[in-house]
Amino acid sequence: MRDTGLFWETGINSESSMIKGTDESGGLENIADAVEALHNERRKDPLRVCVRHSLDIYFQSMGGHEPKELYELVLSEVERPLLEVVMEHSRGNITKAAEMLGINRGTLRKKLKKYDLD
Repeated sequence: MRDTGLFWETGINSESSMIKGTDESGGLENIADAVEALHNERRKDPLRVCVRHSLDIYFQSMGGHEPKELYELVLSEVERPLLEVVMEHSRGNITKAAEMLGINRGTLRKKLKKYDLD
C-alpha cells in the first residue's frame, strides 16, 4: 500500500487558493456554485491534510486561548464517523467490524457505547 493516506470528502487542496466565477463587480456569480466548486477541489486531499487544515482553523478561532483536551477532541471527531461507516459496511456485524478495524470485539463494543452507537 502506498503512503497516500485516506481520502476524505472534504479538505483543502493546497494548490488552489481562489474560487473562480466572479461577475463584473468582482463578486461571486453564485455562492452555491462557488462553494460546490471549492468542495470538489478539496475532495482528493488525504485525510491527514483535512485534519491539519481543520486544526489550523481551530487554533485561529481560539483567539489566543489555549485549547484543552485537544487530543480527545480530535480523536472523537474522527473515531465516531469511522465507527459509523464501518458498522454500516459490516451491516452491524461486530465481529466483521472489529476485524476491519483491527481491534477486538470488546474494544469495539466499548467504543460503540461511548458514542451511543450500540
